[in-house]
Amino acid sequence: MARIIIADDDEIVGEIARDALIAAGHGVGLLPDGKSALAVIKAKRPDLVILDCNMPELSGLLVLREMRKSLDLFNIPVMILTGRTSEQDVELALYQGANDYLKKPFDPDELVFRVEELLAGRKRT
Repeated sequence: MARIIIADDDEIVGEIARDALIAAGHGVGLLPDGKSALAVIKAKRPDLVILDCNMPELSGLLVLREMRKSLDLFNIPVMILTGRTSEQDVELALYQGANDYLKKPFDPDELVFRVEELLAGRKRT
């Protein structure tokens, strides 16, 4: 069981992602904005973080940037789960340190599969 933080201001999308990951056996916290997500990430140090790009307070990319600058958080895997679909958005997120990028709308089974892949990769290192 991994501890996962999801930050998404779309309550329905967040709940779908949370429910799929809980059904797969993970502990999941869901937060509505980047600022509160970063505070919880710093306090709880999860095994994986899922961020939406467009959120109030701090965007997902700004949260990602703060994580990658932190000695305590830089190696936590981060998946971007967003409605931004251009290749430039994907490249920017990966350049800033995202480990994976999943576009909305998404298949919950694919989300679980990709999260499991990220977690497995982290355990190998």
